[in-house]
Amino acid sequence: MASISERENREIEAANASGNTPVVFIHGLWVLPSSWANWADFFQQAGYAPLTPDWPDDPDTVKEARANPEVFAKKTLKQVADHTTDIINALDKKPALMGHSTGGLLAQMLAGRGLSAVTVAIDPGVFRGVLPLPASVLKGVGPFLINPLTRGRAITLTFDQFKFGWANALDEKEAKELYDAFHVACSGIALVQMGNANLNPWTQAKVDTKNPDRGPLLIIDGEKDHTVPWAIANAAYKRQSRNRGVTEIVKIPNRGHALTIDHGWREVAQTSLDFLKRFA
Repeated sequence: MASISERENREIEAANASGNTPVVFIHGLWVLPSSWANWADFFQQAGYAPLTPDWPDDPDTVKEARANPEVFAKKTLKQVADHTTDIINALDKKPALMGHSTGGLLAQMLAGRGLSAVTVAIDPGVFRGVLPLPASVLKGVGPFLINPLTRGRAITLTFDQFKFGWANALDEKEAKELYDAFHVACSGIALVQMGNANLNPWTQAKVDTKNPDRGPLLIIDGEKDHTVPWAIANAAYKRQSRNRGVTEIVKIPNRGHALTIDHGWREVAQTSLDFLKRFA
């Protein structure tokens, strides 16, 4: 397990020195912490202290990541959750958590541990008890899930796979720009852990939705998302809404899975900020 990096330590020290409410941004599969750069600036300007943790051993840049894709292999959800917990525990204030895709699942996992003041889960990955499995998901990630070798591999998307799963709501030019700027390999086992969450009673893709210390939670989903369609996000919302804390869900019209990094990211960031301001 990787220790807290120098970059992460600088963010922790800056957050603690600022006295502002920290906001921890958790990335998902197929991107790096740098995918949150616009969001970090946006929230810092709004008076918050942003942090963008790594998954353990994340390369510093997309170029480095593409040169050594195998570094992503075999990173489990528990490893990432535990590493992010170490960062949260180093903060002077309980942070808000914001995550996209698998990061949205991880944000909910950590909120279920009572570690979050406010949580925003954007296009969140599947956890045990979230049952819908729409056709677009089977088309997008199904081929990886049925391959027994996926668990031990780093998985890279072709441009066509990225365009279907992430950029289906965008034109070809922007889709290619995002693929070139952000796409990296991902952990196959983390993908499998979500894919078999409802088949494996010991899955790490599990969220304590009943913890009374979970705090307020907003789920955001893109209307045209092929990777985490509305049926999945809404099923997560229904399970989370049993919690005594505030639970809300928002559908962003005409947006796909790339909604945190595409040309309309600011609309999603503002929706998240508005929710955060209500409770932190």
